[in-house]
Amino acid sequence: MKRVPALCAAVLAGASAIAIGLWVPAAYADSMAASNSNSNSNNPPTPAYKVDPSWPKIPLPSDPVTGKPWVTGEVAGTCVDSRDHVFIVTRGNLVAPEDVEAVAAPPVIEFDEDGDVVNSWGDRNVLPNGIHGCFIDYQDNVWIAGNGDGIVQKYPHHGATTPLLQIGTRGVCDNPPTNVCGNSGANAAANQSHTLLNEPADVYVDPNPDPVTNKRGSVYIADGYGNHRVVVFDATGNYLRQWGSVAGTVVNPLTDSLGAFASGDGGHPHCVLLGNDGLVYVCDRADDRIQVFSKTGVFQRVMAVVPGTGVTGTATLNTAGSAWDFDFSNDNMQTFMFEADGGNEQVHIMSRMLGAILASFGQPGHQAGQFTFLHTIAKDSNGNLYAGETINGRRVQKFVPVKCNNGNGRGNGNGNCN
Repeated sequence: MKRVPALCAAVLAGASAIAIGLWVPAAYADSMAASNSNSNSNNPPTPAYKVDPSWPKIPLPSDPVTGKPWVTGEVAGTCVDSRDHVFIVTRGNLVAPEDVEAVAAPPVIEFDEDGDVVNSWGDRNVLPNGIHGCFIDYQDNVWIAGNGDGIVQKYPHHGATTPLLQIGTRGVCDNPPTNVCGNSGANAAANQSHTLLNEPADVYVDPNPDPVTNKRGSVYIADGYGNHRVVVFDATGNYLRQWGSVAGTVVNPLTDSLGAFASGDGGHPHCVLLGNDGLVYVCDRADDRIQVFSKTGVFQRVMAVVPGTGVTGTATLNTAGSAWDFDFSNDNMQTFMFEADGGNEQVHIMSRMLGAILASFGQPGHQAGQFTFLHTIAKDSNGNLYAGETINGRRVQKFVPVKCNNGNGRGNGNGNCN
């Protein structure tokens, strides 16, 4: 398999070329150039990434009974623990002839830093239907959501047959009067339950004291495919608060229906993450934007990703949108955001401060470094990125930072990756 070449992240201002592994939308060229052209700036250079085609180690283990190899099916979530072990949650939905030649891998697989499988666990009859996303909290517990169900579950790091905590009721969703799981749309009675969820997409656990209860461990849920809200519970699963509503037509993601989420069935909101600034960042996938709130739900700002990708407003691609998932860079200021854009099959490197795309890598395809239904992204302590793909992608890939350095602390001409 051919290795994707290492690419430096910045491009000359005004460039509009598309190259394998790196594409910078022309609309963002000015902001990118401004961020990188000032040699006296204290800002770190925009990072660049290349794929590591040797991770994870292949082949995966085989079933001890049948001897048949594992196949993951769709990789619905990626998350990283305190030891930089990578967890993926898999849907196990094999397709012919996989269903004859192989067996479904366990729902949860843990890899070490080298890409070897070190643990696996999970009971698909207990885990959420339609596994969707995972998160590892500050105590190394594993949280799993499900966009085909009404539950979020918490498991110990090593796995278990039953969860430590479950929020919601399996198979019952916040969609009165029938409580059938699915898009609640304009149902005025939905988006309100203090005990039920409706196809939650993602979860984040706050290691810091809650602004209302002053206790650690508040659980922020992107309730997400059926509902259109962020809902917060305490560490024991008691309802605290919520915000969000159904957005109207969003032509301009920066101005229209702020604080609300796209009306369709498809993960709105699709991700939730808290920053070092104490704010809550939420993916509004189909509306092509990341919205930012206080921990109590007060709207702060919005970042457009790639307008025109999603199905609302003046869409040109009419895919599921561009704001799917993201993670922050490791520096204390969290200067960069690594955003998974499954609508355009790219990872965007965004400025958290500017809310603009500085560089991108990836393109549609099935080779190393390409994406098909790029779904989630997670980062380890060394800055490596792990991207999970669903539908026809069905894999996890690792991307490592490019060291633009000639050995003397300088790059090729500009003293950094530029």
